[in-house]
Amino acid sequence: MNSVKSKQQEVGMIRLKKYKNNPVLKPNPENDWENLVVCNPGVWYENGVFSMLYRAAGNDKEHYIRFGLATSTDGVNFTRVSDEPVFYPSSDGPDMGGVEDARIVKFDDEFYITYAYRPFPPGQYWKFDHDVVLLPKSGENTPLVYKNNIANSGLAISKDLRNFKRLGRITTSNLDDRDVILFPEKIHNKFVMLHRPKEWIGEEYGVDNPAIWIRFSEDLMVWEEKSVLLLRGINGTWEEKIGGSTPPLKTKDGWLVIYHGVENGGQGYYRVGAALLDLEDPTKVIGRLKDWIMEPEHDYEIEGYYNGCVFPTGNTIIDDTLYVYYGAADKYIGLATCDINVLLKQLNDSFNV
Repeated sequence: MNSVKSKQQEVGMIRLKKYKNNPVLKPNPENDWENLVVCNPGVWYENGVFSMLYRAAGNDKEHYIRFGLATSTDGVNFTRVSDEPVFYPSSDGPDMGGVEDARIVKFDDEFYITYAYRPFPPGQYWKFDHDVVLLPKSGENTPLVYKNNIANSGLAISKDLRNFKRLGRITTSNLDDRDVILFPEKIHNKFVMLHRPKEWIGEEYGVDNPAIWIRFSEDLMVWEEKSVLLLRGINGTWEEKIGGSTPPLKTKDGWLVIYHGVENGGQGYYRVGAALLDLEDPTKVIGRLKDWIMEPEHDYEIEGYYNGCVFPTGNTIIDDTLYVYYGAADKYIGLATCDINVLLKQLNDSFNV
């Protein structure tokens, strides 16, 4: 009895270690397009350079969101590459309301960036009720995506993270489907995507709150195969509502998935969890920690435009260290790390208590 209890206490108690000089990137008062918000970065590491494609916004009432780019050789000291955004909302396209939360993978010699967008700017949402955004004037026959200012997800490609081509929407227009993340390689000759359709809740879907789904495709722009429920939230815990956070990382033990969980049905603190998927069949969850591995605790994570939020969107493994980059309180960017072998051991043990 005591040995079982002691093992249960050990499993899932790993915590990511936050960089002592966080935030690693803050709003820049010199640039009006990023003087209010800098958060939720996509990150890529290659040839000794960290490239960070970060979400940024200024103090405009519409709250237009753009992407800036910063680079680093040590992972903690980042330098902006330009005083201008590298990726804007389009002038008259479906993402003209704002672009946000880039996730980056690479196939061949091109980066593939999934990102969320709206057809109309959301406004300064922290001043509104929960889940309320600005709505455009519309008529009776206006499509739902525009009438309700629904967030969709799109795909862009780039060779240098400075110049981009928009390929278009990869989710269903009448679903708020964000946290859309690609696996960094094909599995059995198919691309793989994680996504989180907000409206897929209730008895028909088997979940009480938005959850993480997985789907496959032979073409990155055509996602018509049926999605499979991968991870669901757990009522009464820190992770009632969940969504994917960072691109899955291939490890010797499985696909490492870092995800976010929200308490109180999605209206409380955002924390971070970890799961492990089978390498050959990523619909199989082979490990999941019961406890969170990171939570809001410092001023820069608790005081901002979403108070009490840590939201990872970029990660990489270098030698034996896992780097996790995250948005803090929807205002800053932080870094947290851990020994990947310790995390994998706890994930492997998590289903064997």
